Parts: sequence; C-alpha cells; structure tokens
Amino acid sequence: MRGALIVGAGPTGLAVGCALAAAGVPIRLVDRAEGPATTSRALGLQPRGVEVLDRLGALGDLPDRAVRLTDVVVHVNGRETGRLHVGRPTPLVTRPGLVISQAEIETELRRRLGELGCQVEWGREVTDVHQGVDGGNGVDGGNGGVLVRLGDETVRADWLVGCDGAHSRVRKAAGIGFPGAPLVERFLLADVHADLPFSRTSVSVWLRGADLLGVFPLPDGTWRLMAPRPAGRESEPVAPLITALLAEHTGVPASAVRSFGWTSTFRIHRRLADTYRSGRVLLAGDAAHIHSPFGGQGMNTGLGDAENLGWKLALVARGRAGEGLLDSYEAERRPIATEVLGSTSTLTNLVLGEHPVARAARDHLLAPMLSRPLTQRLIWEHASQLRISYRGGPLGDHRLPLLHSGPTSGDRVSDVDCVRPDGTRTRLHAELGARWALLAPRGGVDEACARVARDRLGADGVRVLTSLDDRQRTTFLVRPDAHLGWRGNAAPDDLDRWLAGALRRGRVRRHR
Repeated sequence: MRGALIVGAGPTGLAVGCALAAAGVPIRLVDRAEGPATTSRALGLQPRGVEVLDRLGALGDLPDRAVRLTDVVVHVNGRETGRLHVGRPTPLVTRPGLVISQAEIETELRRRLGELGCQVEWGREVTDVHQGVDGGNGVDGGNGGVLVRLGDETVRADWLVGCDGAHSRVRKAAGIGFPGAPLVERFLLADVHADLPFSRTSVSVWLRGADLLGVFPLPDGTWRLMAPRPAGRESEPVAPLITALLAEHTGVPASAVRSFGWTSTFRIHRRLADTYRSGRVLLAGDAAHIHSPFGGQGMNTGLGDAENLGWKLALVARGRAGEGLLDSYEAERRPIATEVLGSTSTLTNLVLGEHPVARAARDHLLAPMLSRPLTQRLIWEHASQLRISYRGGPLGDHRLPLLHSGPTSGDRVSDVDCVRPDGTRTRLHAELGARWALLAPRGGVDEACARVARDRLGADGVRVLTSLDDRQRTTFLVRPDAHLGWRGNAAPDDLDRWLAGALRRGRVRRHR
C-alpha cells in the first residue's frame, strides 16, 4: 500500500491516523485487540491534549461530558495540609484540563477517523516486520518500504508507525532498545460505585508514611481509587484490599462502596526507546516512552508525539519534503519525553516518600506549599504542557528573542483571533491541524510570501490569515501543531530559504 500502516488503535495511533488522513495520506490502522477498550487507566486531558484533539477535529463534546477539576486536596495523617488549585485561567492556560476516560477519548478519535473515510481493523496482529538494510530503500528489490506480516496477510507499506504500547511488537521487530527500570512494583486500581463525602470537582489524596490513597471523580458519577499495594499484603484480592485502604485512610466505611466496575493491578516503569526511528519504522506514545502516571502526562505526551509526527510524515509521504524532516521528530519529541520521565519519577518518589527524611520534607514542607498562589501557577502551567517549546531543535531558533517580542521559531503560538481573506473571523488554532497558517499582522498578507508558502506546502496546505492581535508586528508561518516555524518582515526570499532547508533536511539556517 502507498502511505502508512499504523499499529495500535489507542489515543496515539488514532491521532496519527487522523493527522495523516486529514492531510490526504492513505493509511491502514490495525490493532491486535478484537474491539475497542471499554476500560482505561488514563483519565485526564491536560490543556495541550485538549488543543491537540481540537486541531484534529476530534474533541467533540468531551468538554461537556468531562469533570472539570478545581483542586487537588492533600491530606497528611488524616489532616488536610495543602490544596492545589488547578484549572484556573492564567495568561498561558486559557482552557481547563478534563477528567474523562481514555476509552471516551478513543471513541471521539474513531468518530473523526470515520469522518475521514478510515476505520480501525481489529484482530490484526503484527507477527513479523522486514525492511531493507538500507533503511527501507530496497525491500525485495522494490521501491522501498516495509513488509509487515498480519496473520496470513503480508502488507507492504511506505511507512510503519508503531503506536502499540509498552510491549510494542513494532519496536522489538525494528531492534530498537527500550532501557529503563521499575519504579513501583504493584499499584492497585479500582473504579467503584460509591457514596463518598468528597467534592466531585476535586482529586483527594491521603498520605501516611509510605502509604498513599488517591480518589478521583469520574464523569459518570463513579469514583476511581488508586493506591500502592502495602508491603505484606501481596496476596489480598484487589477489591477488599482497596476498600480496606479507603477506610483506613479516610474513615469512610468499606460499606460505602456499593459495587466495582473494574479492578486492576499494574507496575510503574520508567523506559525510553533508544531511537524513535529506524529507517521507515517510527515509534510514538507508549511504544517510545513509559513513565509514572503521577502528574497525568502520559496520554498527553503521546498525543503530542502523534501531532508532531503526523504533519511531518504527511509532507514526506506526499513528496513535499525529504526524509530528513523526520529526524526532527525525534529531535523535538524525545527531549520532551526525557523531561517527563524525569519529572514524573521525581514526583513519584516525593509522593511515596522512600525514606523518613523524604517523607518529613513531603509532609511538612512540600504539601503546605501547594496552597501558595505562585506554586499553584507554576505547577499548573507546567502540567498543562503549554510551555513546551522546540526552540532548541533543528527547526527552532536557539537564540533568545532579544530583537522582538512574542514567540520565536519553535515556540508555541497562542490561539489568537484572526481574519480570513473573505473577512470571516476565526481563531488561529481552528485553521491548523492538517494545514499551516501564514499569519500576517494588521495591514494584510504579503502576496509574495503567500505564493512561496503555497508553492512549497501546497495550495491546500496553507491558510492565509490576518491577526487581530495588535502586538504582532511581523508575519508568522505557523506549523500545523501551532508552533512557530518562521517569522519575518514580508521577506519572501527568507521564507523560501527557511522552507527549503526545513523540508529538504529538517534543518534550517539561522536567521541573521
């Protein structure tokens, strides 16, 4: 097949599929499961995850159905010691985070994929993968690609994208290492129907020594309970053990839990793939990185991978960019995963308190600091993932923006009001997804710049817009993932050089 074979129909694989299909790239999306998941560990969409789904056209009515958290309440030894307010607008974060099941998010992504003319192929397991020794430019003497065995069918695809989770068959077949280590051996998880005296807009956490219990409100009126399995209680079944922990930590009797919807145990690992690309094989999401769920970053990081990879692979697959552009995918996204692995591991160790000194610092210093406004804003903005920048990557500008205000190449561009050429008002991010945007300051777009962008990216690949933000003084070329590609003063030759370098090699000459 021409185009891409995507393995794994979780949020990451579905988002990659939506991005490629919207850009006109033929895809097949397969999953070894017999059908969609009805349960899920992941619960939350951070503001960046909300933005990604919106740009892909897959947000739907999730905001109306989700729980919008207002705070995280921390109790130490049964007493409230800190309250972290989340969801409040800041100059950076204007959308709330959403608590909603991963299964519901996948449903919306499948809906969007169907609108684009594609469906998930269930019960299709990858059993073998082969590509040419030259990285895909000579498989069985053909025109390049990857040979994938799906049961009794052999598929040739131009590109293979592994989004098939922590035990990725695609990653293993490509020979890509996945080093790391376990952080916590056993965690308990249960979704319950219960009468609990806690706010349904708050996450409540209880800490006592090395023990922890978290209680999360779910949109359907149920609750999620989560706790590490206490030492010496390895043989106890999940349901009675977690209700006993609920009573021990909160004083709520076990009888408050009327029934269980789902129980599970899992290990927390920290692992990072040695590379995100081997020839024509690419990895994204949990196939490339896994880490602690503390902080709610996992699914959102995978969605960020999908969006970044989607627009780049679309340009390569459509012949508008060289394969070198794909090297910028790992260069931009792997440092993000490295930071997430580090921060979530640190948070896990802090929360669980591995030794008495750490627990004392947690209980008497860190927990009370959560109530301070500056701490709350810093934590909320970091967790939102809206501070992510690719300035240090091959498509970014390493220099500090000393000569201008606003974003520099690689930074996220805010969702500003703007106007289409026909005078229709719109929002910048609504015009992205499968397209770039040439965003001019008031006064209009330079037509020579518009011609350059269309010639390089395709007439259907660029939206020409005028910003209504009076602070914008130069023209922006905004990438489909809402990060700034180029900025300049109506300089078509400069724009052409930037695009030529970015699309040919994934590298650009720095502006002078």
